[in-house]
Amino acid sequence: MIQVRKSADRGHANHGWLDTYHTFSFSTYQDRNHVHFRALRVMNEDRVAPGQGFGTHPHNDMEIVTYVLEGALEHKDSMGNGEVLRPGEFQRMTAGTGITHSEFNPSSTEPVHLYQIWLFPDQKGHTPSYEQKRFPDDQLHNRLRVVASPDAEEGSLAIHQDAKIYLSKLDKGASIEQSIAESRHAWLQVLRGSVLLNGTPLATSDGAAVSEERLLKIEASEAAEIMLFDLS
Repeated sequence: MIQVRKSADRGHANHGWLDTYHTFSFSTYQDRNHVHFRALRVMNEDRVAPGQGFGTHPHNDMEIVTYVLEGALEHKDSMGNGEVLRPGEFQRMTAGTGITHSEFNPSSTEPVHLYQIWLFPDQKGHTPSYEQKRFPDDQLHNRLRVVASPDAEEGSLAIHQDAKIYLSKLDKGASIEQSIAESRHAWLQVLRGSVLLNGTPLATSDGAAVSEERLLKIEASEAAEIMLFDLS
């Protein structure tokens, strides 16, 4: 079963400095039919204007993964981390017992385009921690590369949840397959381009919840970048 979440059907807010789309209920956007999918709680696509950003604010008991598509995002947190996240780079932050952080677009001319993803942790009270990593393009080309997993598989980011996140960059006409174990689920998010998921068309910023499917075939209708979640 594949349930498509079209880009245009997401929650949307434009605050001037922030143009944001919410796949699931978030902030003032509340939709009881789209609160979360399995452990996947937040899938926000944000564009932050030059010189703007999110001031210092708190989080706790959440696994937060950020991926930059274009521009740059400057991160500072109460753990002492101060990094700039650039296109193709991932950040993983375990909020655990509590952290504060800020996110800011350091450019005076260019917006930053990013995805911020939250997953419920496997338990409350983890020690807060931070990771930042880039995965080479040749490891993403027409294949799924694990970028986050519970055991840091293949050098991926370590998340406290029974879930894996994969990234792929597909040429037009390329196809990949991924098995999904019995009783597990998947979410596919199209970051750029368009694909067919088991024959179902998905365009840029569309998502799809997948259950009771043992094999996923993803074909690129045009050059595409996708993120796939394997969820319990």
